[in-house]
Amino acid sequence: MFYKKFLFVIVVLLSGCKGFVIPDEFVYKEIETNTFKLASWQKVANPKGKFKVYIEGDGASFDAYGRPTNNPTPRGKLLREIAFNDYNENVIYLARPCQFVKDEMCAQRHWTTARFAPEVINASYEAIKSVAKDNKVILVGFSGGAQVAGLVSVAKKGINVVKLVTIGGNLDHFSWTEYHNLPSLNESMSLTDYKNEYMKIPQIHYIGSKDDVIPSKLVYDFVDDENLVKVVNGATHNSGFEVIYPLIWKE
Repeated sequence: MFYKKFLFVIVVLLSGCKGFVIPDEFVYKEIETNTFKLASWQKVANPKGKFKVYIEGDGASFDAYGRPTNNPTPRGKLLREIAFNDYNENVIYLARPCQFVKDEMCAQRHWTTARFAPEVINASYEAIKSVAKDNKVILVGFSGGAQVAGLVSVAKKGINVVKLVTIGGNLDHFSWTEYHNLPSLNESMSLTDYKNEYMKIPQIHYIGSKDDVIPSKLVYDFVDDENLVKVVNGATHNSGFEVIYPLIWKE
């Protein structure tokens, strides 16, 4: 049983990182939580310093025909590319539950209707807390990872979040499913329930001018402050953000 699980993890890691060079200073670690086991790559040079945690998007939740997949490991490498080139002392790339590594808790609902369910948010919270402890934390959330970043900041207490950065962020999944005429994520928590507290945290939101997945209007409508939104000309949902990499690294 252990051997089969080990082979599964290796295959998933290789498929998820094919053609992608991971710097030597980043160490792969699986973080055990009370619910899920989360995959992470960690560079920790100063355990008492500020941590920057990159939270992955929803990954390969559905196939080209709109059917739920059996493996939500992301194929796109946008967030990993930014994280693995971040020159700061403490950088963590944190996958979402069931990405790269599966455990007995994983079910399709955890990357579809329940992608932001309490057990999912709790796992991400526990993972970040276990690594960063009481140190200052900057959370960088891509796509659905922006919802996770927000919820672990305000729905849970204990992470010392000093700034939120989103890239193509899904901040209001109710508006998002309505916009695309998709089924509601009815098993998920919602950042809209914590909006007042969320808006008190320093934040910046990057969105692509050609992003058809998360149109800029949805982000503008949620934050209701154009100074907090930066539109990246020519960027789509998964590419074209290279111009802002240095801005994110500088945070």
